[in-house]
Amino acid sequence: MSTINLDHLFKPKSVAVIGASNRPHSVGQVIMRNLLAGGFDGPIMPVNPRSQSIGGVLAYPDVESLPVVPELAVICVPPQAVIPTMECLSAKGCMAAIVLTAGLGAEKHDETRSIKQAMLDIAARNKMRLLGPNCLGLMVPGIGLNASFSHQSIGSGKIAFVSQSGALCTAVLDWAAARGIGFSHFISLGECDDVDFGDVIDYLGSDPNTRAIMLYIESIQERRGFISAARAASRNKPILCIKSGRFAEGAAAAASHTGALAGADDVFDAAIKRAGVLRVYTVTEMFSAAETLSRMRPFRGDKLGIITNGGGIGVLAVDALIERHGQLAKLEDSTIDALSSVLPSTWSHANPVDIIGDAPGERYAKSIDAVLKDPNIDSLLVMHAPTAITDPVEVAQGVINAIKDSRKNILTNWVGEATVAKARNLFYAAGIPTYRTPENAVAAFQHMVSYRKLQEVLMETPPSVPQDFTPETDKARQIIHTAIHSGRDMLTEPEAKAVLECYGINTVKTVAAESVDDAVETADAIGYPVALKILSDDISHKSDVGGVVLNIDSDEELRAAGNKMLRTVKQKFPNARVRGFTVQEMIKRAGARELIVGMTTDPIFGPVILFGHGGVEVEVVRDRAMALPPLNMKLARELVEGTRIYNLLRGYRDVPPVNLEQLYVTLVRLSQLVVHLGEVLELDMNPLLIDQTGVIALDARIKVTPKVVSDDQRLAIHPYPRHLKQELILDDGTKYLLRPIKPEDEPKHYEFMSKLTPEDIHFRFFGSVRELPHSEMARQTQLDYDRDMAFLAIVPNGLEEGEIHGIVQVVIDPNNEHAEYAIMVRSDIKGRGLGRVLMEKMIEYCRQKGTKTFIGQVLPDNRRMLTLCEKLGFSRKYLADEEVFEVTLPLQRDVA
Repeated sequence: MSTINLDHLFKPKSVAVIGASNRPHSVGQVIMRNLLAGGFDGPIMPVNPRSQSIGGVLAYPDVESLPVVPELAVICVPPQAVIPTMECLSAKGCMAAIVLTAGLGAEKHDETRSIKQAMLDIAARNKMRLLGPNCLGLMVPGIGLNASFSHQSIGSGKIAFVSQSGALCTAVLDWAAARGIGFSHFISLGECDDVDFGDVIDYLGSDPNTRAIMLYIESIQERRGFISAARAASRNKPILCIKSGRFAEGAAAAASHTGALAGADDVFDAAIKRAGVLRVYTVTEMFSAAETLSRMRPFRGDKLGIITNGGGIGVLAVDALIERHGQLAKLEDSTIDALSSVLPSTWSHANPVDIIGDAPGERYAKSIDAVLKDPNIDSLLVMHAPTAITDPVEVAQGVINAIKDSRKNILTNWVGEATVAKARNLFYAAGIPTYRTPENAVAAFQHMVSYRKLQEVLMETPPSVPQDFTPETDKARQIIHTAIHSGRDMLTEPEAKAVLECYGINTVKTVAAESVDDAVETADAIGYPVALKILSDDISHKSDVGGVVLNIDSDEELRAAGNKMLRTVKQKFPNARVRGFTVQEMIKRAGARELIVGMTTDPIFGPVILFGHGGVEVEVVRDRAMALPPLNMKLARELVEGTRIYNLLRGYRDVPPVNLEQLYVTLVRLSQLVVHLGEVLELDMNPLLIDQTGVIALDARIKVTPKVVSDDQRLAIHPYPRHLKQELILDDGTKYLLRPIKPEDEPKHYEFMSKLTPEDIHFRFFGSVRELPHSEMARQTQLDYDRDMAFLAIVPNGLEEGEIHGIVQVVIDPNNEHAEYAIMVRSDIKGRGLGRVLMEKMIEYCRQKGTKTFIGQVLPDNRRMLTLCEKLGFSRKYLADEEVFEVTLPLQRDVA
């Protein structure tokens, strides 16, 4: 839904408990006990018609009797009482509720609705937010709120934990309490019927008291809301997740290799990587990663230095680092000399720096000082094994003093338990990440590396597609609809290849033939050698039934092969309806690699693109990677690099590299096909041959459906809104192309910025800005089109796009309540009306999107913009504290 009214859920000023009880161990009794013990300073109002007081607090017989409107209601009544309770709360004006009751979906409320649906209808009517049902509740320790029936209270901290599993919540609470870990929020989502992951991530992403967000996910319901929220929040703070059900069975009846290979967990992995979420696999790993990332300083690189007083634990750390594909730093000669001057002669003289078992805090401090000066050291792991002649606390204090001014990331590992417990507490208090084992410490470092890579992916400017290409979408759709109207859900091989050709994907020439004689005639026209394949709507994998013969060199060979193929298919698949054959040119490319490229439709995340090692053994080798469309060249490259075969494609020994650029282009064009053609459910190109000259699809199959849903429902990530492109001519004759911004526009954007005057910059940024850093420019060009929009005014230059003359952009809040705009037009072309055109286009876009208000801030000396806003109907108000005018334009008219 949105973040509307979530403040009532997470920052209530009053709480009512409907179903509060004095009965020991009942949910209503535990809820009241936890609320009273938590230190919440607002009214806590129990509702129970049979008790005068609950836990020593005056009780009320019903919701109507409550003396104030509860901001938050906790509902723990039997299923049949939920709807009357909701009706009363709605009438009272309550805006948020936690529904602990389970089994609402199985209970009927009336002939058409379950209790759950009736409850949701009541909530939607008044924008009341619901957490649950069937959840543990929530805790916000910072305000003393424990609105849960948990057995364990928690302290305040900077990590938020959000889970679909109540059982895991209780286990995590035990785990965290034993380690003294606190939380900003602890949220049990339950069945996610209203408040879901996307809503909570949006809320926590802007919460100043939350440094990191941890998720336990069983399933995602609102895929686009989840990805949009995670993408936005992960730019500000780390998000980590554990996903259960990793090994669910795939689609056994898939019509393509892609469908059989695309397991649900692989798709989930692709989705969260696209959103910048770091995946972990155990609760211990999650907390270690959250603690590390929430305290992480600016990350400089992936080379790790290690200082230890024990060679054994140092070797364990190195083993763990190499196993995780980490980088062990090499010490500079000057660093070795500096260490030799302060360490015993028996020190290791390499990384790990073994400073010998009797090392006191002073020796650690001197070693740290020398190592941190080494330019090869990006981060440092300091390790200590207790000995009879050293004091772990004294050593820890020496380390803390030595690193307090360092800008590099420091991790510590004091091995052991009771002997080093006080030392670990010192590190906790100093805000220095510390770990119990070498393996955990190294894993934490690699989490930093992985997280940084995810951030770089979010901020990286993708390269443009090498050449401009306009697909023949209408022609492709006509081919598909012809098959659908004839009652088929599988295209023939020639049809599938024709669709691919419409999108510029190179395929081998393939012609259908109804009989062996027709096949001979076709082969004569194509020219030998040829390949012969059976043509049947019922046979997906032709080679499995003897339906493929290669390298046919003559009419006689073809006749023999065709007749034998018919007999074999009849024997192995007697019910198959055979339509004839396909004859195709025999492609011979010595040294070419066989790949698979395809797509399938995931029930949760929608279309997903697959790339990997192809050929007949594709499902045995299972070397593949997946990505969500839409793709650009950068994402296509990352998809290919996620497979083992990538190393072979790059070339080795005397084997030259293949044409990877053409492979990336093919993947981008397939992505365009998937985005444009909602009729396509599954698609295979296997094998797709690749060598130095390029790529060519030898075989292709496409499964289609007449039930096409909108892109909003079909695609997990909003594709580029190409339909918003517009050509216009200003009154002075200047031609412009108005279009949404693309990530590839970053260089063009920099060029535009360089031609702005100091006054232009001042009016846009309210100050002097020489050049925006890449991270900020990436935010302006890499948009989530679900939430943000920017339109460029570009002067067309022949077939290419020329200079940018103006940009208007908006940031729309998650609730679609208001759009905050910013606009820049080059001074040398002002006065032509371009600013007004850009403003009107953006206003209309937001109006069509349903946004309620268009707002902006304008400096008092920006007279041109203030005049334009007045002409467009904006109202304005001077904000004295900020010394700006706030201009506002209502976008929606109330309909009587």
